[in-house]
Amino acid sequence: MLLLEIIITILFYLFLPFYFVERVIHKKSHGWKEKFAYVKEFTKEDKVIHIHCCSVGEALAIENLLKSIRANFPENKIVVTTFTYAGQQIAQKKYAELADYITYFPFDMPLSVNRFLARIKPQVSIIVETEIWPYFAYSCKKRNIPLFIINARISDKSYGQYRRMKFFFKKILQNYCAVYAQSIEDMDKFVSIGMKRENVEMMGNLKFDVKRTDENVDIGQENFRILLAGSTHKPENEIVINNYKKLKEKFGDLKLLIAPRHMERVPDIKNLLEKYNLSYGLRSCNDKFSCEIDVIILDTLGELKKMYSICHLAFIGGSFNKTGGHNPLEAAIYEKPVVSGPSIFNFKDIYDILCKSGAGKVVKTPEGMFEYLKNLLENQAEYDRTKEASQKVFEAQRGAINFVIDKLKAVLK
Repeated sequence: MLLLEIIITILFYLFLPFYFVERVIHKKSHGWKEKFAYVKEFTKEDKVIHIHCCSVGEALAIENLLKSIRANFPENKIVVTTFTYAGQQIAQKKYAELADYITYFPFDMPLSVNRFLARIKPQVSIIVETEIWPYFAYSCKKRNIPLFIINARISDKSYGQYRRMKFFFKKILQNYCAVYAQSIEDMDKFVSIGMKRENVEMMGNLKFDVKRTDENVDIGQENFRILLAGSTHKPENEIVINNYKKLKEKFGDLKLLIAPRHMERVPDIKNLLEKYNLSYGLRSCNDKFSCEIDVIILDTLGELKKMYSICHLAFIGGSFNKTGGHNPLEAAIYEKPVVSGPSIFNFKDIYDILCKSGAGKVVKTPEGMFEYLKNLLENQAEYDRTKEASQKVFEAQRGAINFVIDKLKAVLK
């Protein structure tokens, strides 16, 4: 392995200047010090649980897992790492109180990895989804640090690449204690590229381990069907309102609850509603749907999740601009059909599951959104099938957090 370490180190330093220039050009030169593993030092008594999530999607996925780890292992320190700047921002913002330390994952070369492991001293290291770091995996095995991939998945595109280099990945995967995959299909993919079958299990998907709120909501919804547009951004407000206006002409019992992502957009929404001649109320004024009020603006904080429980249909915002979408599971957990625009990269794997099962739809245009909603509003059988599909998806995917906690208990006992 010494020869491999030398080769990796030489290649790393050869490509480092090009990588640095590319990062500077794209204004992404963050975390260099940490990526060379100049990080906080822990002791063995800290009993560190290390969790790595590469970027935004993985960072968002671990919230409930971190809460459960904190509850089940109160004496252990939790270290969260990311590799991208965007992922680091999410982790720092969301997990400052849940994690004991948040930093960058080291460059996968001997100097950085060895310094990182020597300073963090993890009792166990967990990689979220699919990142295969050859030298990190080798070093963990050499130091007898259990290393797992959880919520593991391989996209069809990546799978082809892995298959072509099976001879390489087979050796690397032997350094992992186990791979816990999202589906049977993902299990088979890992086995086919070299992971031992006995070390691969299905755990479901962490992102589906969300809970319903038990709070009661009364906004006058009893006699109406409600379209909820959640976390809308500036260009989407008019798309939603225009589509609602057209749907309202066909379905008189339809009301709109619109929840802007940013409260400073409320005046703009009011202007749009006046432009489209739609009557509206404000949640902050405790207004309720009635024959006189078509639209309610959710201008309060912290209420969106529970509002999904009373809607009939849900549009998930951040998907008709470059935001990359917001979490559709907040609506799908209540078995509500969800529709989004084409920009969903933050939750692409979730949308893949929902759309494949028939529990949701990603549309390319505002017109496509209108047609999808119109079809569900006029076709009760199709609406019921969509709700049933959502229920089945959650039944199949739930339990992932408890699965991981049980595995950690076995390792840390």
